[in-house]
Amino acid sequence: MPAQTRTLPSGLRVAAERRATPGFSFHLRLPLGSAHDPAGQEGTSSLVEEWLYKGAGQLDARGFQDALDDLGVRRGGGTDAEATFFAASGLNEDLGAALSLYADLLRRPTLPDAELPVLRDLARQDIEGMQDSPAERLGLEARRQLFSGGYAHPVSGTLEGLANITPVSARAFWQRYGAIGSVLAVVADAEPEAVFELAETLFGDWQPGQTQPEEPQLNFGLSAHVHDDSQQTHFTFTGRGVSPHSPDWFAWHLSLTALSGGSASRLFHAVREERGLAYTAQAGAQVVGGEALLSGYAASTPQRAPETLSVMLSELRKWRQGLTREEFDRAQNALIASTVFGSESIRARSGGMARDLALFGRVREASTMRGEIEALTLDKVNAFLGGYDPGPLSLISLGPVPLKEVAHG
Repeated sequence: MPAQTRTLPSGLRVAAERRATPGFSFHLRLPLGSAHDPAGQEGTSSLVEEWLYKGAGQLDARGFQDALDDLGVRRGGGTDAEATFFAASGLNEDLGAALSLYADLLRRPTLPDAELPVLRDLARQDIEGMQDSPAERLGLEARRQLFSGGYAHPVSGTLEGLANITPVSARAFWQRYGAIGSVLAVVADAEPEAVFELAETLFGDWQPGQTQPEEPQLNFGLSAHVHDDSQQTHFTFTGRGVSPHSPDWFAWHLSLTALSGGSASRLFHAVREERGLAYTAQAGAQVVGGEALLSGYAASTPQRAPETLSVMLSELRKWRQGLTREEFDRAQNALIASTVFGSESIRARSGGMARDLALFGRVREASTMRGEIEALTLDKVNAFLGGYDPGPLSLISLGPVPLKEVAHG
């Protein structure tokens, strides 16, 4: 049965899909993420998400976790730049009880002051631990260089920002939570009307909340290097992608599958199989602030890193000249399979419904998406590629010697 949607009087948007399954899955998305962290208190959104679980309603931290365990609820969630997520799944008969617990979590958390220093210390350890991974350090530097404003710092925050977060400031951030812009997606063996009534009971009088979309400011065409005494040079390049709202969205994804979609892709063969330059060389899409980016990554020895980059950029240029029939057929089948199988899992489906409702204002059906992918032809995809321009690429590298110095040395 296709998903049905409704906007509650409070402003919360709800999507419900009935499916003959013994279990339920729901996904709550709040439009407050690390990009909304107060200036000078970077890490607030992630810290608050963890803080919520330290007690809610009439339950302390242990009691809340025990209540979920008693229901057999599997949970997940977290924070990214744009939103905070809460996900849960369990048996159908426990949907109401589980969602009620999460309503307490979001609306009536105890937020004990004594727990915040512990959580802040854990976040600090997480940030410090990133320094042990060259790939993560590269990602942090790329974020800092590529973005301006709230998107420039990692989700876990900064050491300076964490030090400035207080119980008062963190509680003020939680008070910005609310129904406007938030999304609840539910997959269960229940009538959509019953799901809407349950959501109305639990969230019908939820405060509107305070959030303003943060528009990412992107810096393309730059080049930067981070010195690191590692045995490899890691690098990433970023250019403009195709908007999720564009009619070329699936053509772009099909093309990316041919470029970097596994062992049959162009990058795998050109970089690894034919030349042995790097174990991993990949390119793909990132969606940030409602817009998409083309992003590539590889790691190679300092001596061979320039050649690795050169081969990847050469393949990128040739890719834009068009796909072969064999590449097109293989990529189309892979994209159809991922779309179909991705909707089979109720957990993946509820997450996808929440993303769709937030990004597109509607829920896309797997059958509709499959039809759009099947409607693509080799000529259509190659015509798209012929007009696609990622623009000037930003290049960030990490290693013992900058790429340009190795290249000209």
